[in-house]
Amino acid sequence: MWDTEPLDAVLMKKVNDLVGGPQSHLIIDDTALVKQGKHSVGVAHQYCGQLGKNANCQCVVTLTLARDEIPVPAAMRLYLPKSWCDDSKRRAEAKIPEDCIFQEKWRIALDEIDRLIANGVQFGDVLADAGYGAAADFRHGLTKRRLIWAVGVAHEERVYPLSVQVECANPSDLAGRARKHPKPNQSSLSAKRFIEALGETAFQTLSWREGTKGPLTAEFAAVRVRAADGEKFSKAPRLPGEEVWLVCERRRSGEVKYYFTNHSADTPLMTIAGAIKARWSCEQTHQQMKEELGLDHFECRSWIALRHHLLLTRIAFVFLQTWRVAQLNALNSSDSTETSPIDELNRAPAELSSPYIPTGAVLPLEPASSVGTHGSQQLRVQPEKKA
Repeated sequence: MWDTEPLDAVLMKKVNDLVGGPQSHLIIDDTALVKQGKHSVGVAHQYCGQLGKNANCQCVVTLTLARDEIPVPAAMRLYLPKSWCDDSKRRAEAKIPEDCIFQEKWRIALDEIDRLIANGVQFGDVLADAGYGAAADFRHGLTKRRLIWAVGVAHEERVYPLSVQVECANPSDLAGRARKHPKPNQSSLSAKRFIEALGETAFQTLSWREGTKGPLTAEFAAVRVRAADGEKFSKAPRLPGEEVWLVCERRRSGEVKYYFTNHSADTPLMTIAGAIKARWSCEQTHQQMKEELGLDHFECRSWIALRHHLLLTRIAFVFLQTWRVAQLNALNSSDSTETSPIDELNRAPAELSSPYIPTGAVLPLEPASSVGTHGSQQLRVQPEKKA
């Protein structure tokens, strides 16, 4: 059995060379591999995003590095349900290492972030949906690592106004039973109620990129708050925690989404909205890895075999993205005299006089438009026409 670590270290360097840097987004998510049986390592009846319901599947935590609308899988790791971790027979059959213990998905994500940083991968912020953002410890872990982050939260997530103060009881000044624990002098509100109190004037219509049918737009409102994720004493409400932006997005479909982000207080709303909406590229990556590279076609049962499959799929994807970027740069070189770091790293061979995309290359992404400080070059690949 060959070890995945040396190859993974080389791949992480390639990923960083291709799309790493302060303008890059590290996107945390997970993807499901649907299964019919019960012997594949980690398979369980759990939520499957591909089907939109609970189903029999494996779940893989993914970390996607994206810049200029070009996503690359930086890390992938199997989520092992507790039922598997506690079953010695199933562990032995799947050859799961003894040091592999149960971890929530957000803890796996933090461990993988640490591994990427240790291998020199650079990124400007961390993005995640509410499946991860709902965990206060996940947000605290990102802040502890001094990372900028933007994550989804539920509409019932509690927040305090910035003016909240924490009162500490002084037993000598109180009549009757003294209060043992600190208490905020204002009540917390749900994210939904807090945004509603701002009124309609708080919303702005913003466009973050160009879609196939024109600009993609939504209404955004943002306000500085204190998240109600501080220390908790007994039955008392949680104390105020970190100061963050509470962001509300109202989509044309009527859907409303809420987010927390620790961008600085002077960050423009356009920049915040652009970062939040950059998360879409990880879903495109999952789809392409399944449809083009067979990510979900794995049929072996062991732990190490799945690790090999995930790594080899990532290697294939990075190779194809490198070719794609090189060809896009070759196509666009006549329109610009300046070269970017990606241009230098992926310069097309001189003998290729015409655009060429290898057979099986990943599907072209939609073109991007400038969004705040996360602007990007307009890129498009026309698919080959069948004869």
